[in-house]
Amino acid sequence: MTTTTHAFDTAISLTDNGIGQYTGQTTPEFANMVGPFGGVTAAAIVRAIESHPERLGEPVALTVNYLAPVNDGAFDVVVRPVRTNRTNQHWTAEVIQEHGVTTTATAVFGIRRDAWSDTQAAMPAAPEPESLADTTFAGPVPWMRNYDMYYVDGAVPAEAGESASSTTILWVRQNPARGLDFAALTALSDVFYPRVFLRRGRMLPAGTISLTTYFHADGAELAAQGTDYVLATAHAQRFARGYFDQSAQIWGRHGALLATSHQIVYYKD
Repeated sequence: MTTTTHAFDTAISLTDNGIGQYTGQTTPEFANMVGPFGGVTAAAIVRAIESHPERLGEPVALTVNYLAPVNDGAFDVVVRPVRTNRTNQHWTAEVIQEHGVTTTATAVFGIRRDAWSDTQAAMPAAPEPESLADTTFAGPVPWMRNYDMYYVDGAVPAEAGESASSTTILWVRQNPARGLDFAALTALSDVFYPRVFLRRGRMLPAGTISLTTYFHADGAELAAQGTDYVLATAHAQRFARGYFDQSAQIWGRHGALLATSHQIVYYKD
């Protein structure tokens, strides 16, 4: 029986070149306007740390700083455990090409223990994805075609003019469908188009500078999501002098908060 490798797994596939040093290859399927989709670069960093023989536990937090575009072709991911405690482990990472370092990151991995738990955030009300029309953006950005997107609110603006709201809510999953793991969840935390597009009602130059993702689910909870849709929502809080922030939540269909993220984005208007 022939098994086809999912395009996402190809995009984050890494060759082990020695302890903490891995090589990957950009793929056209996950190209962005300039360089690859930032979410897939972040996912490759998570995959590199997961592959390290000294790795302890599962992802808890990840901060990725995008210094420069990753050029098409090969790239190296270098990861290093900085400190290992009893239940958590701290990492640094760099993505490097011939022209220098393109991306830096810090990560916290940890062992989750049984403890009192509660979710204060509320999942947004949304109709089931099966009841909505497919609103996947079929524009010039290849990576977006790898996701089925059903927008509840704040779809990619067409000619609707400016919006008073920066909020987007959508059901989303990979296309073709793929089981949810930490690498895929990392990419989903960056699945939103820039909030300034929605506010201004048009596309303009913009790009993420720094993205932090907090993982609230463990591996078993992610596996239980299977290939189902997740509900993703994002909004900005201020646009000022060429920069804006974005806060996001990723929810399982049945109300589990899987991840939250925050990022700072530059824009030109």
